[in-house]
Amino acid sequence: MAFCSTCGTQIADGATTCAAHAGQAAVAPAPIAASAHAGGDGLNDNIAGLLCYSPIGLIADIIFLVAEPYSRKPFVRFHAFQSLFTALGVFVLAIGIVIVAMLLAIIPVVGWVISTLIWVAFGLGNLALWVMMMIKAYQGESTRLPFVGDLAAKQAGV
Repeated sequence: MAFCSTCGTQIADGATTCAAHAGQAAVAPAPIAASAHAGGDGLNDNIAGLLCYSPIGLIADIIFLVAEPYSRKPFVRFHAFQSLFTALGVFVLAIGIVIVAMLLAIIPVVGWVISTLIWVAFGLGNLALWVMMMIKAYQGESTRLPFVGDLAAKQAGV
């Protein structure tokens, strides 16, 4: 079974084009663009940076800091370290919010409402932060977050 090299319709075996395109030259497929990183192996740097902030970020961070060729790329190392340090900061902040929520639980109704509002704000802010960082990494930017950005840059050697 053969297909027309111009439009893709099924044609007789041995033919290269269909009857509608018999007099036209076959169009060569467009070449695939070269990858955006040097070396040609593995993921593009911007995809690796995006994965650092994704839901599998902690696993991706560790892999990118240990595995070649990513462990040699400053862009990927920066985002992996910044993601790790940010996750640690978010974890510590969550522990602080748990303590505040336990103290607010003493207040019958108002404490529960305030605690719920704090958790919703924390969750939405956390989601916005991670999505923003995924977008920035995908665009090839190395946006430094407060507190952890300089530390990550120092660790990554940037």
